[in-house]
Amino acid sequence: MAHAQQGDKVRVHYTGKLDDGTVFDSSTEGEPLEFTIGEGNIIPGFEIAVVGMSPGDSKTETIPIEQAYGPHREEMVLVVDRAQMPAELAPEVGQQLQIQQPSGEAIPVVITDISDSEVTLDANHPLAGEDLVFEIQLVEIA
Repeated sequence: MAHAQQGDKVRVHYTGKLDDGTVFDSSTEGEPLEFTIGEGNIIPGFEIAVVGMSPGDSKTETIPIEQAYGPHREEMVLVVDRAQMPAELAPEVGQQLQIQQPSGEAIPVVITDISDSEVTLDANHPLAGEDLVFEIQLVEIA
């Protein structure tokens, strides 16, 4: 039976959980996730976990912070004067926005705190700083 390896296009079902068991994402109610191992389109630890699996295999893998979305970096948290926010915006904690870099690149941020004078924006991935637990089932090697 074939084993998944670098360069293979694979289809997997997965359920992603935090250490406390909270589910943050799952493909089980929809189509399997399709990706090519080694292209870097998903987190490194997930790719590594799929290598060596055969169609029909299932496993649970804990992916450490370094192989997931990396550590939460304080330099990616920005406190801005509320007056700098668009006037039509009613900021709320948890709200997702994009800020425009001078280069034209748009960076997604989440509002994490609001005061009368300031708004705190976090550009870290929401799962940065977390070890992740994935239940993975290899559906097929294409």
